[in-house]
Amino acid sequence: MDDTEDLLTIGAFARCVGLAPSALRFYDDCGVLRPARVDAVTGYRRYGAGQAARAVQLRQLRAAGLPLVDVAVVLDGPADAARDVLRAHLERTRRTADEARAVVEGFLREATGDPQPRTSRARVGGAEFASAVRQVAPAAATGRTRQDFPVLGCVLLELLDGEVRFVATDRYRLALRVLRPMAFEGVPRRVLIGAETAWSLAEWAVRQATVEVECAGGTAGVRLRSGADSREIPEGTGDRPSGEGDAEGFPDYRLMLEDRETGRHRVIVDRADLRDAVTGRAGAVSLSAGAVRGDAAEAGGAVDPGTVRDTGGSAARQVLEVAGGDRGPVRLRAVHTGPGLGIAFDPAVLVPALEAGVGPDVLLEVASADRPVVVRSADQGSFTTLVMPVRERSAAARPADGRSDGCGAGTRRTDR
Repeated sequence: MDDTEDLLTIGAFARCVGLAPSALRFYDDCGVLRPARVDAVTGYRRYGAGQAARAVQLRQLRAAGLPLVDVAVVLDGPADAARDVLRAHLERTRRTADEARAVVEGFLREATGDPQPRTSRARVGGAEFASAVRQVAPAAATGRTRQDFPVLGCVLLELLDGEVRFVATDRYRLALRVLRPMAFEGVPRRVLIGAETAWSLAEWAVRQATVEVECAGGTAGVRLRSGADSREIPEGTGDRPSGEGDAEGFPDYRLMLEDRETGRHRVIVDRADLRDAVTGRAGAVSLSAGAVRGDAAEAGGAVDPGTVRDTGGSAARQVLEVAGGDRGPVRLRAVHTGPGLGIAFDPAVLVPALEAGVGPDVLLEVASADRPVVVRSADQGSFTTLVMPVRERSAAARPADGRSDGCGAGTRRTDR
């Protein structure tokens, strides 16, 4: 049988997959889509029918605006890296679309003589609303940080892309909770709510079956409705500290999330055990991942390092060792992927992040010892916390408001 019998010319293959022959030549030169065979004499390219699926995916990704270097990761890279690339691109396209929509709507309002933007609305469960506030508000700034950056003493409430988002950051940690509303209408809106006010709204919302969030933009603030009952929070009338500014001064949390590197380490450990092992320690607490041998690792929860022994033939058990402060080290059973891990945290920052989680397990995604660490719950993917690690000596000399001297998860200052 002729070995070119099942191969297509570049023109036939181009028509089959919806790409121009010139694009196929370009993708060949870039190494993204090589032909199955190139004639050594004529240089004619021929493609196999089995390459059509890849070519169509390539065309679709390029049509979606994905850079070629990212396309290669999606098509050929590890699944985790592909997901990270796609999520980052989705967030960029959302932000670009939001900015374009806001500009066009502004011009349309001027053209129609209607300077007032219409109200955006979303309906969520009352318990969900309260839960989101209680998870996110502890990350709002207090003490000196709040005095220096008043916007950080607030919770950002955002209606965007059919979602209701709650965000808070004190520059050393960042908490984000996303709610999928039962109903959503209107344009993107964002408003700042003082942390104390957010807590009081959570206390009210938890007693309601559903809560309708209304935001008209500008200085209208936000209104919460549940039947005939309502709560109204106008901007600039006691809701925020003096001189705080509006929501535009709040750090762009999406850039913070995009800027984080893909985690080289992933550690899954019992959330309550890790919280208890860290709580009460003075100064920086170090976490290191390794392996322990022997039946002592079977005991569950904490493992006394004095009982760990090498029994020769037993299988290795992965552990996370918690050390530092004025307490002895504690070893916890863990699942760890990646190279050897050593990192330190201020307990005043890490413990609240662990307490805000849901479910028995916590997942730590670590890029490096000086980059924000993602703290996730396997039981609630809509809640994400970033926690900034510290140098082991820094937490002992942290400022009076209880924060470490690290550069912070929110390194993009509010005046940028």
